[in-house]
Amino acid sequence: MNQTMRTSWWDRNWKWFLPVSCLLAVFLFAGFIGLIFYGVTSMIRSSEVYQMALQSARKNPELVSALGEPIVEGIFITGNISEGGASGSADLAIPISGPRGEATLYVVARESAGQWTFRRLIVEISKTEDRIDLLQEKETLDQ
Repeated sequence: MNQTMRTSWWDRNWKWFLPVSCLLAVFLFAGFIGLIFYGVTSMIRSSEVYQMALQSARKNPELVSALGEPIVEGIFITGNISEGGASGSADLAIPISGPRGEATLYVVARESAGQWTFRRLIVEISKTEDRIDLLQEKETLDQ
């Protein structure tokens, strides 16, 4: 009268199913956060004010001398851009680097009537903590 008891699928497999399920949930959550990060940084990188700021930095002879060429942007941009119709604002910190070092490009700009105007455009060299005001350089070139 030995009857073998048949165990359910859950009774046989719970020891591997629970950890695998938890890991899957963690990976899905991390992927979701990564997707949001990628979307936000892509929107910032494609903005007009971001492109204008990088172009100004790459054209500055003092900065090119300090960092070398090419000057490339980093991954972790901080700050925000707000646009509504023909007006907006931007306050960004963009990591940049070249063969000779790293720096941070600080951008404060306002958009009015569809035109961006920089209020601050400053680069801080990481190694020396020197600051280069890209707007001051531009003003002297215009005169």
